[in-house]
Order: sequence, then structure tokens, then C-alpha cells
Amino acid sequence: MGASSNATYLGLDLSTQQLKAVVVDDDLGILHETSVQFDNDLPEFRTYGGVVQKKYESHVVVAPTLMWVKALDMILDKLRVCGVDFSKVAAISGCAQQHGTVYWGKGSQNLLQNLEPSKFLHEQFATSFSITQSPVWMDSSTTNECRILETIAGDPKKLAEITGSRAYERFSGPQIAKISRTRPEAYSNTERISLISSFLASLFLGDFAPIDWSDGSGMNLLNIRTKDWDDDLLEICAPDLRKKLGKPISSYNNIGPISPYFVERFGFNETCRIIAFTGDNPGSLVGMRLKKGDIACSLGTSDTLFLWLNEPKTVIDGHILCNPIEDDAYMALLCFKNGSLTRERIRDSAAEGSWQIFNELLESTPRGNFGNFALYFDAQEILPSVIGDYRFNKANDEINRYSSKEVEVRALIEGQFVAKRAYAEDFGFVIGPNTRIIATGGASANKTILQVLADVFNSPVYISEVTNSAMMGAAYQAKHGLLRNECNFEEITACLPEPKLVCRPYDDAESIYRPMTQRYRKLVERIMKKNLSQQSDK
Repeated sequence: MGASSNATYLGLDLSTQQLKAVVVDDDLGILHETSVQFDNDLPEFRTYGGVVQKKYESHVVVAPTLMWVKALDMILDKLRVCGVDFSKVAAISGCAQQHGTVYWGKGSQNLLQNLEPSKFLHEQFATSFSITQSPVWMDSSTTNECRILETIAGDPKKLAEITGSRAYERFSGPQIAKISRTRPEAYSNTERISLISSFLASLFLGDFAPIDWSDGSGMNLLNIRTKDWDDDLLEICAPDLRKKLGKPISSYNNIGPISPYFVERFGFNETCRIIAFTGDNPGSLVGMRLKKGDIACSLGTSDTLFLWLNEPKTVIDGHILCNPIEDDAYMALLCFKNGSLTRERIRDSAAEGSWQIFNELLESTPRGNFGNFALYFDAQEILPSVIGDYRFNKANDEINRYSSKEVEVRALIEGQFVAKRAYAEDFGFVIGPNTRIIATGGASANKTILQVLADVFNSPVYISEVTNSAMMGAAYQAKHGLLRNECNFEEITACLPEPKLVCRPYDDAESIYRPMTQRYRKLVERIMKKNLSQQSDK
């Protein structure tokens, strides 16, 4: 089905702290955007940072499911006040914070199919959830369930081979298992389990929306190669789980027409289609328009790498998800906790709190830093699982401090990016002549830091003009899912400006940083052994 040249597309992003929405025109230019902040705009739910954290159970983190429903009521009213003509919206898609789960009570499907247009959604769904507080990605209360899943699979690596990740406490599968075990009556009264993304899609669809492959691969339940649930894992988690989850589908699937509720209440055209909703990380990959061979590097409080992979490689650190744009491709997600806050700490201690001085110090040292190399972990890192500062001289002797501030500044930045290259290569990513690094996040405004990124990866670095990449990815996916049979994703997004080239690697970069990447692996192995030895001595 085609769309007229005056068609518009609606994209939504239900993140931890807010619900955002954007309406774009046929050339994917922004017409309207708005948001609902959970803490400020919905104070009656008493969230802090969009969630509720139990006072005596700090590892339990939830959010009121009804709050998200009411946020949708509010954001559509906001868009209507902005002058959005809903009758022109040809397709809707969205994304949401990953790993959270929604538990629909018995009778919910019938309610979804028979909504009353004169009433708000939140009025009609007030008693529709068998679990009223949805566990979200910040919840880490499922250690026991994670160990059981890994045991059933064989070991952490085997589970990662099947599902793309070892068992993670924040993932949906262990959380479902915990609820089934600790709240069997509520689980028994659950008609359907949605991810937050498919939950939001269900409201628009007027029926239970399927979970998409990309968001579903962040559950520890989906076989990322067969694109179907793994029966052994389902069985160990909870009874009748396949029925409660439904059949997973591709991330660009055209899942049906919009619910009559929205046609009558807001004036949407009855031909408007709902495209599968996905997770926010896959949504960001869509929004940044990653291609084969690209790396997206988000430099924020945490640093994150998104990699486009043609084949999944089994590793127990990091995550492999199904690709939201191409069915046969994959994406890797690598998260590093010690990002901007660590950079700011060294900036304050070595550069008087000034980024200008920091950059001058960085530029005054040669690539390779005279053989000095360091790793700084203010918080317990994920990759690798260590904490503390580790400084090495050119002889690989560990030392307490460097004699000059410029050496420390370069050691920090080179260490952070060499680590990212090492883990990207471990995932099977091959740096080639067509590799592009697309940088986003706060530090992407610092060209001096980006030059080191270009040198370490021996690849040009670009900056994307897209802000709110997950929300924009949802809007792009709406058009992509609607018109996929007529043109591919690249053709659909060809009207958008290409990322801007900001720096290229120096000619000697590869000869310096390839050996340094190999050195990093050996030093990390040494650090891990040292820490293990110290723990066993205690």
C-alpha cells in the first residue's frame, strides 16, 4: 500500500523518564514534537526518574503501568492542540525502554477490541493489569532465576549462543520467571505478557500486538537464529509462556490498522497502519541509519557502541540483538559504564576543570603516548568487570601516577577507545575501508576527542544531525514498514542529510593502535588475574 505525498508519520519513544512523540512529513522532516515528563506531568503516580524504587528492596525497580497509558492520553491531546491533523497520518511506529514487562489481566483483549471513544484510555484500563507495577530494566532482583536459566542452557556461553546474551538480571525472561514463582496467582490471571514496546503498540492496534524480534532478543528467551522462542527456556521460566507471549515477528512488520477508538476520538484515518514497535536501542540504530560496516558510538554518562553485524558471534560480555532493519543481520550492543563522568574527573584533576586546557594537553602528546597506557574505572565496569585506576609505562610496569598531566589525559582517552575497539573486534566486527564511526552524545561535540576515536579505529568519524535518535527511528520505521514492498530503507531515508564528516585518522594510526589493542587484551587479563588473586587471599 502506497502513501500520498502529503502523508505524515507518527513516531513515539516511551523511555524511562518520559514519553516523546514526533510527527514527520513525507520527506521525514519534523512537523511537530512534544513530550510528557512522568515525574512532573503525572505527579499522582509518585515516580522519581520515571520509576518507583522500593525503600527496603533497592534492587526492585518498577513503574506504574497505568502511568504510561495516561501519558499516551496526554501526548495525543498535546499533539492535537499543536495542530496535528491526525487524518494525514499514514502509519505509526514506536520504541520503548528495553527489558520491561507488562502483564495484561484476563479480559484485556476483549477490552482492547471494544474501547469506548468517549472515555480516556486510562479510565478504561484502570483495572486491566494483573501486575499493576511493571518491572523495568533497572530492576536487578532476579539473580536466582538467572543462574537457573544458565544451568538449563548448559552454561552462560551456551545461553548467549541461543539468545544473544548470557543471563542478565535486568532482562525480561528472568523477571517473568520470578513473578511466576513469587506471585503465582497474579501470573495465572495474566492473559498476555507484553514488552513495554509491544504494550504501547497494543493500545494503538486495539488488540495484543506481537513482540518484535529485535526487542524480543533482549529477553533471554528468543533464539536469535530461528527467530522463535526457545521451548526449554520458556518451560523453565513459567507455565503456558509461549501462549502468553504470542508469536514474535520482524521489527518492520505491518501488524494491522489503527484501532477504531483512535479513528473516532482523534480523527485518524481508518487506513492508518500500525508498524511493529521495538526497543529503544534498536530504534536508535534505525534513527542513526546505520549501514553495514558502520559503528555508532554514543559518548555519554555511559559510553555505548552499536555495531551492525552480518553474523552473530557468541561472547558472554555484551549483547547480540536481531537487526531491526534487515532480517538476516544482527546488531551488537556494548555498554561501558565509565564514560563522561570519568572524563570529567580527569579533566578536573589534570586540566583545571577546563575542556580547552584538556584538549590542549591531549593534542600536545603523540599518538601512542610514549608507550604509556592506562585504564580508569570509577564505577564497577561491565567490560571488563573491574574497578579502579590502572596505569602502565612503556615497559608494562604498573605505576601509581604519571609525571605529566598531558600523559594522563591521553592515557585516559586512548585507553577508553582502545577498549572499545578490542570488544568490537571480539564481537566479530572487522574494521575495513568503508567503516564509518557515527558519534553521538555529549562528548561528540569535542573534535579533539573524536580525532583520537578516528585514530584508534583507523576510520573516519562522522556526527549525525539527528537528536533523539530512538524517537526519530520510530518515525522512520513507520514509513519503512508501510512502504517496504515498494522501496528499501536506504531509499526511504535517502531524503535525509548524511552524517557530517568531522575527522579522519592519520596515516600512521593503524601501525600504532593495532598493537595497542593487542596489548590492551593482555593487560586486562593481567588485571583480572590480579584481582582474582586478591579476592581469594581475603
